[in-house]
Amino acid sequence: MEAKRNAAEKAAAYVQDNMVVGLGTGSTAYWAIEQLGKRVGGGLHIRAVATSVQSEEQARKLGIPIVPFAEIDQIDITIDGADEVDQQFNLIKGGGGALLREKIVAAASKQMIVIVDESKLVDELGTFPLPVEIVKFGFEMTMRKLADLGCELRLRMKGNDIYETDNGNYIADCDFGRIADPEQLHQQINLIPGVVDNGLFVRMTQHVIVGYKSGDTEELRKKNT
Repeated sequence: MEAKRNAAEKAAAYVQDNMVVGLGTGSTAYWAIEQLGKRVGGGLHIRAVATSVQSEEQARKLGIPIVPFAEIDQIDITIDGADEVDQQFNLIKGGGGALLREKIVAAASKQMIVIVDESKLVDELGTFPLPVEIVKFGFEMTMRKLADLGCELRLRMKGNDIYETDNGNYIADCDFGRIADPEQLHQQINLIPGVVDNGLFVRMTQHVIVGYKSGDTEELRKKNT
C-alpha cells in the first residue's frame, strides 16, 4: 500500500492550477485522488472527469469539482493505475472493471501518467488476464469468438451474479498467455461484434511512476523514437 501511495502522491504533484484532470479507478488511483483532494482543500483549482462511479463519489466527498465531458474540449492530465506495464509502456487495465471509461478519458488527455507498484512491471504483457468489455446481447457468441483467438476465458462474476460495468456491460477475462504483439491483438479483439473495447492500452502513455517497497519511487519516461 505504501508503494502505491508514494507513486500516487508523486503523480499528483504534476497537477497544476486550472487544469482539467482525469481521475483513474482502482487501488492506486485512489491515493492520487486522496492527494488531489488535499491539494484542492489547500487552494488548488481544478476540474475533474472521473472514470467510474466509485472515483466520482470519492472525488465529490473530497471537494474535487466533477464536470461532464460536454463542458470540456480536452483533459490536461490523467492519473491512473495499471494491472501490467511492459517495457514499451503498453498496459493491461481493467482489473477494476472501468477499462472503457478509462480508455475514453486517456484518449482525450494531453498526458497520461500511470502509477504502479514494482510488481506491475513485466517484460511482456499477459500474466494478468486481459479484460474485454462485451455487450449483454449475444454475449455467449461473443465469448466463443474471443476463444477462437486462442485464449481461455471466463465471464467475470460478482458473488453469484454476473458482474456488470458502470456502462451496464459484461466483462470477459481472457488468458492469452504472453502477448507478443499487443497492438495486433487489440485490433483483432475489437473487430469482434459484441466487443465494446478491451484492456490493452497501446501507446497511450509515456510516463510511468513506480513505487517500491523500500519507499523509493522511480519515474520512467519513454524515449521518443
